[in-house]
Amino acid sequence: MVAVRYSSRPFRASRGLAWAGGFGAGGVGLSALYATTGVGLACPFLALTGWQCPFCGGTRLGSALLHGHLLSAFAANPVVLVGLALLGVLALLWTAEVLGGPAVRLPVAWSARLRAVSLTRWLVLGLGAAAVDVAVRNLL
Repeated sequence: MVAVRYSSRPFRASRGLAWAGGFGAGGVGLSALYATTGVGLACPFLALTGWQCPFCGGTRLGSALLHGHLLSAFAANPVVLVGLALLGVLALLWTAEVLGGPAVRLPVAWSARLRAVSLTRWLVLGLGAAAVDVAVRNLL
């Protein structure tokens, strides 16, 4: 078993905002390319198995959002849409903090409990959630 240490550096809202901005810029760029040309990224999991992966539909989701079609975006991939909404809320909170507003953080007890969970357990939980998403999207 490999021991993984968490970074002892405190969280900085500007760093989180930079990552969210980069992710958003990449997503908007890929979605705009698909919306204007019809060229998108091919999913290797879909090509190999014929099943949609947890991120399949992300490009169609972005294109639908660029056109203002929220229901089409939800139909393309509801899990990713909810994740993007959460990321958007975090980006707004981090922007307010960077501009001098209050720092919004989880309660100390919650934060301590979440930090106590090992990286391996987070990985297993994430892979389990992805497996459930694949099963639900492809078998139902």
